[in-house]
Amino acid sequence: MKNTFIILSVFSSLFIGFKASSQTKKPAEASPASQVNVFVGSSGDHGQMSPAASYPFSMLSIGPQTYPNLHMGYEHKAKLFLGFTHNRFEGVGCQGSGGNILIKPFLGDDAGASVLNKVTEQAGPGFYQVAFSNHISTKIAVYQNAGVESYSFPQGKKGFFIDLSHTLANRFVAEEHELGNNEITGWIDSRTTCNVGTYRVYYCIKFNQPVTFVPGDAHKLIANANADQVQLSVAVSSVDVAHAKASVKTIGFEQMKMQSNEGWNKVLSHIKVKGNTEREKLFYSMLYRTVQSPYVVSETDGSFRATDGSLQTTKDSIYNGWAIWDNYRTQLPLLSILYPDRYQSITTSLTNLYRFGKKDYATKNEPSNTVRTEHAIVVLLDAYRKGYKVDFAGVLDSLKSDVDKLDFSHPDKALESSYDTWAFSQILAIAGKTELANQYKQKALGYKEYWNKDFKDITKNDVDRVSARGLYQGTIWQYRWFVPFDIKGLAELIGGEKEYIRQLDQFFDNDYYNHANEPDIQAPFMYNASVQPWKSQAAVHKYAADTVVQYYFNDNSRGIDPFVDVIYQNKPDTYVRTMDDDAGAMSAWFVFAATGVSPACVGWPVYYLNVPLFKQVQFVWPGGKTFNISVPNYVEGQKYIQSVMLNGKKLNRNWLTHQEIMNGGTLIITAADKPNEQFGVSDRWVSDIDMK
Repeated sequence: MKNTFIILSVFSSLFIGFKASSQTKKPAEASPASQVNVFVGSSGDHGQMSPAASYPFSMLSIGPQTYPNLHMGYEHKAKLFLGFTHNRFEGVGCQGSGGNILIKPFLGDDAGASVLNKVTEQAGPGFYQVAFSNHISTKIAVYQNAGVESYSFPQGKKGFFIDLSHTLANRFVAEEHELGNNEITGWIDSRTTCNVGTYRVYYCIKFNQPVTFVPGDAHKLIANANADQVQLSVAVSSVDVAHAKASVKTIGFEQMKMQSNEGWNKVLSHIKVKGNTEREKLFYSMLYRTVQSPYVVSETDGSFRATDGSLQTTKDSIYNGWAIWDNYRTQLPLLSILYPDRYQSITTSLTNLYRFGKKDYATKNEPSNTVRTEHAIVVLLDAYRKGYKVDFAGVLDSLKSDVDKLDFSHPDKALESSYDTWAFSQILAIAGKTELANQYKQKALGYKEYWNKDFKDITKNDVDRVSARGLYQGTIWQYRWFVPFDIKGLAELIGGEKEYIRQLDQFFDNDYYNHANEPDIQAPFMYNASVQPWKSQAAVHKYAADTVVQYYFNDNSRGIDPFVDVIYQNKPDTYVRTMDDDAGAMSAWFVFAATGVSPACVGWPVYYLNVPLFKQVQFVWPGGKTFNISVPNYVEGQKYIQSVMLNGKKLNRNWLTHQEIMNGGTLIITAADKPNEQFGVSDRWVSDIDMK
């Protein structure tokens, strides 16, 4: 998602090399965390990611703030630093999001005159460190909702400039703080992503050395220090200051870095891959991006703030920080496989949105920064069909109210709203409300009228024009494929299977597809519903690992000079220009493609198959159960499926169920350099609005 495009000029003379936490040559059995390059997507308008120190699913991240201002507050090539900020929503649109509490270490009497020029930096999962030309250096580590910032100064006058009103791009609303004995506590209200709702963060900052606070301009402070080594222990909470204070950890940088590394390895080890060494590094760098959010916003005592601002208690973990429009087809389904215990809590948290207050973007009382929640109803249906518990009965009226307010006023909105309406009809059927379910099914079927009106005729001169006819972020060509719940019906509208394939060919052959944004990211898989599934195998491999041509960009433009390159690369300026990762949406697309299984239609527990990008892939769950995918004859570039064996039996279909994966076992995919035009044809999975 991108709503605002900023052109940045960064002179090449500012470039300095980066040093990732992994080594150039990966040692045998390297840990997943050691292979992550946290600088991926951190340069230019290529992913909008940062190397901030973070922890899986934690609302606290602490990272560098550079000049000039960039989407995520950080530009890899930039030399000038403004300080360090807290809480960033990785990879999202609207000029980035978060960036609370700017802290700048300085020398001398004037914080503004003290310049921080980067000399070296190093970072990995859970930590970030940098050295400046004035001999100030900083080491940062984050574990859960606590962090440490260790500052080293040369001799002389020194201190910290603290801006409590700072954000990356969102409007600051209000703050209150209290100065204690070498301590600052308080809360900050800021607008959420895209300046829609408001979120509040409570915080505590403790200095391990004596400091003298000097009030500055509004919401700004100076903390003068005498010691050459000063550590700040920081913690945040969505509940209150008391919980933030209780979360503060006064351990040192190295100890917190080690704890964070252990946590990251535990989370990243749920998938193990073996194959090309450099691609393994890329894989874990992408997987790292998929588990940054949503955030745990409940405390260990069960207290949490709901989206209506009320204080609640739970025996569960509560999550917030949603970008569902962006990642409901990739990142959330990936979490549903990798972390079943955690995903039950995520499902409950999504249900709570309908209980306590849900907006398409954000409410006025968000417990953490968030983006948007459209299609949450589809995610709940998907979770239920994967075996997760969903209290539909308790929120049925709220679901109905939400669906009844859906927008059908634009061609893209009509198709997206039809998807949610279909999901609600399915939920009603599950709840035993057959008559009402049929009413909403008929309403969902109304997509055909909208489709015939705006999407059937592809001879009009505006079908490849971005934002034509009031579209949000895409073209008629890109949005016309968005009927995931009824591909059978869509093929009939197009003119039958032969014409369906011909038009998909036309779409891809003319590079109308746009991987710089989400509206059509399901399109490469759509040949799986036809008699030519091998074309999906080729398309998925192409956009995951081969050179592609991309004419469309995420600033609502069609470029005259196309992107011609590999999209996913292990470097700071990866991705297509203007492409946002969108809270793990696009990185999760790659992770799925690399493992060989990808969601067929969110709302149904089904996954399409392709040849993995590794010889071996293993899903690992607590208790030792595994699902192993192997390609015994793996050769780079062999992208077609010759045959498949599931648990020793030949499989003549190109899809698996969620339960087949979660049961554990072994999937053997034999690859080929030419299509097996018989495989996956006789037993296809095709979404159909009449399926039950």
